[in-house]
Amino acid sequence: MTVTVTMTEPVVRPRDRSFGPTVLLGLSGATLAAVAGTRDWATASGDAAGINVDATVKGSESAPLVAALALVALAAWGVVLVLRGRVRRIVSVVGVLASVGALAAVIGANAGVQNDATDAVMGKGATGDVFVTSLTAWYYLAGFGALVAAFAFVVAVRRAPAWPAMGSRYDAPGAREDSPAADEDMWRALDEGRDPTS
Repeated sequence: MTVTVTMTEPVVRPRDRSFGPTVLLGLSGATLAAVAGTRDWATASGDAAGINVDATVKGSESAPLVAALALVALAAWGVVLVLRGRVRRIVSVVGVLASVGALAAVIGANAGVQNDATDAVMGKGATGDVFVTSLTAWYYLAGFGALVAAFAFVVAVRRAPAWPAMGSRYDAPGAREDSPAADEDMWRALDEGRDPTS
């Protein structure tokens, strides 16, 4: 009598390789927007009785919403890393909204930040009609960072439920689905002198 044993190989799903790059891109964009949102966005110079005076305006002074929303986006990435499934998607949607809001705040602050810089120069005694105002690289970097974070969150909305999750050992004790029988088996193994974890 011949016994034929057929072994079937386990079905291996293709791994979603977007997890690492998307999270790194999103964290980088949100961090850049948060940092750039607190830096000098505009400079202005003018003449005060023959003396050249300069003034700068920070993004956090003209558009404080940018840094605040960028920090919300950063926090959302932290939550995306910890949660699983559909909840990740919901948090990713919140991240998209925060990032798009930060980008809109940067764009909306374009004229206002230059006016604030002009007012700052006039506050230092500059007179006359001609003031040189310019936006710094930090202004553009804040917008770029918010755009990158928004793009990464859009990818997360689409793919987050398929991404790997943290193990259940990090769950709160009450959230675990341990059966009472499994607990009894562990205690029995300890009573018999065996290691239940091996």
